[in-house]
Amino acid sequence: MTSDESKTLAGPPDGSRLASGGAGGYPHPIIAREGWTHIAVSVAAAALVNWWAGIGWAALPWLVVAFMVQFFRDPPRAVPGEPKAVLSPADGRIVAVERARDPYLERDALKMSVFMNVFNAHSNRSPVDGEIRNAWHHPGKFFNAELSKSSLENERNALWIRTAGGADVTCVQIAGLIARRILCYAVPGQRLARGERYGFIRFGSRVDVYLPPESRPVAAVGDKVYATASMLAMLP
Repeated sequence: MTSDESKTLAGPPDGSRLASGGAGGYPHPIIAREGWTHIAVSVAAAALVNWWAGIGWAALPWLVVAFMVQFFRDPPRAVPGEPKAVLSPADGRIVAVERARDPYLERDALKMSVFMNVFNAHSNRSPVDGEIRNAWHHPGKFFNAELSKSSLENERNALWIRTAGGADVTCVQIAGLIARRILCYAVPGQRLARGERYGFIRFGSRVDVYLPPESRPVAAVGDKVYATASMLAMLP
């Protein structure tokens, strides 16, 4: 484990709990249900080529199967015990930690962004405990999600979550160059627990989190983070 990873991985085991499937609606299956059809089709195609033409011709289709399985993996994660911690909503790499304008709540905020490449798990989890006060979906373009302009120009889905302590958190799923499907199962009025699964983005993407400006970041640009297990920041 690198020093960057150890800095952002799950907090102390005391008080930790295992995140639930929650809004995703099923006990944790290890392989995300969003990928079952893709995997079944790729396995059938690989098996057919293998039977018809032999393993030499089937090598590439079986590599596609392996890619599908690793992409749609959805491992259970332990929730850190620190109550004010904002948890990473996705696996990936931190590409932005900056003061910015939250375009959804029209406020100054601390913005933290996680970029997911095609080799990261793509299940999205709630960064905080709280009630969803509103949700927005914006159609848009499909720029590389690693670019800052993707936050405002790409297709995206945003949730406004208010914690019991009154902190407002905006969590935004953003489609990328390859990702063309944002799935969000959470709706206004619903309560989410930290680490609860609420959505999925297919094939490379980004998640932005807007926090109260007094929040203190604990992850830095370039850090690898893991959904639920890694802490991004501390709420005031």
